[in-house]
Amino acid sequence: MVSRRGFLLGSVLVPTAFAVGCAGGTSTPTSGPGPATRPLPIPPLLPSAVGTDGVRRFTLDARAGSTEMVPGRSTPTWGYSGSVLGPTIRARRGEQVEFTITNTLPEATSVHWHGMHLPAASDGGPHQMIAPGAVWRPSWTIGQQAATLWYHPHPHGATEKHVQRGLAGFFLIDDDAADALGLPDDYGVDDIPLVLQDRRFTPAGEIDESDPTDIGLLGDTIVTNGIAGAHLAVGTERVRLRVLNGSPGRLYNLAFADDRAFALIATDGGLLPEPVELRRLQLSPGERAELVVTLRPGETAVLRSLPITDRAGIDRAAEFGFDDTFDLLELRAAADLRSSPALPTSLIPLAPLVPAHTPPTRTFDLQWFMINNQRMDMNRIDLTVPVDTIEVWQVRNHDNWPHNFHIHDVQFQILTVDGAPPPPALAGWKDTVYTSSGVTYTLAMRFADHTDPTFPYMYHCHLLHHEDQGMMGQFLVLAPGMSATPRAMAMAGMDHG
Repeated sequence: MVSRRGFLLGSVLVPTAFAVGCAGGTSTPTSGPGPATRPLPIPPLLPSAVGTDGVRRFTLDARAGSTEMVPGRSTPTWGYSGSVLGPTIRARRGEQVEFTITNTLPEATSVHWHGMHLPAASDGGPHQMIAPGAVWRPSWTIGQQAATLWYHPHPHGATEKHVQRGLAGFFLIDDDAADALGLPDDYGVDDIPLVLQDRRFTPAGEIDESDPTDIGLLGDTIVTNGIAGAHLAVGTERVRLRVLNGSPGRLYNLAFADDRAFALIATDGGLLPEPVELRRLQLSPGERAELVVTLRPGETAVLRSLPITDRAGIDRAAEFGFDDTFDLLELRAAADLRSSPALPTSLIPLAPLVPAHTPPTRTFDLQWFMINNQRMDMNRIDLTVPVDTIEVWQVRNHDNWPHNFHIHDVQFQILTVDGAPPPPALAGWKDTVYTSSGVTYTLAMRFADHTDPTFPYMYHCHLLHHEDQGMMGQFLVLAPGMSATPRAMAMAGMDHG
């Protein structure tokens, strides 16, 4: 197989220390030089107000600031309504939401609602750019089940840089069915959002954006919720961790240092039909998982990332960080723990969209910063989809490098992996899936509710360097008799205030 390199040659957070890692081809497992001593920052809930019209309204701004990601260093960062990351947005299924978003950064950006089912004009992709000083006001009705989603910028060609500087936040959806299950749900107490990211710093303490590897910017320091060296004081028998891989290109193989089991209860699009007991869980960039871990009084449990074992067909795996080991978060149980209800044996039912071996509607081949031998063109619509239809997409990584696949607007079901049923960790609703080299993934999804002849949705690799290099395509969802507008959307960078 020809390698990509061969082809191409033709809010301020409180401080403490926890530098870890080994990137760029080394393979020595490492952990922090000392104990994790900084309390884990919990992103605040974004205030909102419901008007007399029943609309829940939020206000955000993208701004520059500085953060002590590592102790004693003031690092220039970007954040939403704070110096780094962003507040957690929370709303309920069935609510209409509206945002007023101001860009105070020196360059245009966007806000994409990753995993959200919504109109394309409010999707926040590269066609909804917000110029410096401009305001964007997206709105939609939340029409999907309880889930852990997130928001981040999506400017074509600059997404990696904007995310790396700190622009990311959680978007939690609640509903009655999830509320009735008795899961840990006290936000910031036993229901904890965790965004995992890696950074590399210059001697001056700035985020090092130079010399990305072929996987993108790969860091040697892990920051969890914006800081290195985080610990979480736990006061309950069970704690729910909503984990987001917010890194531009790094994969994480989650485990606990003592090899304890944990329960996987949800993936990208919501709760599973039943909890799945695991000791390892791999997450690629953009993927989320909800884990429940049980603790004993007074003990410590360290959430760790182990070397990536799924590397068949991958060239130069060490250069992609596959050999690295990082400590991510230290859980410190109190001497007396409040009891927690047992996990229910059943969660949320999932009805198959189509039979497992339904023939594919479309095929997507991933290779060399391209999808189906094409790089992203803002003026090209790659495909159109009729509304109120179910499609089956077959996706295959033909490369010898890691890729994943993300689709805007929909959650999909993984029907088969190389013709076999998916493992339990991939059996729920997903919007992003890691594509192992040489493996074929068959995905089923329903396109419903929203049509637009002008504004497209995206599908792309969510390793952000790959996305920025053009590993992305565009599609329209159309009603019967509707045709794409002739200009086919060349609106990136316009002010949609």
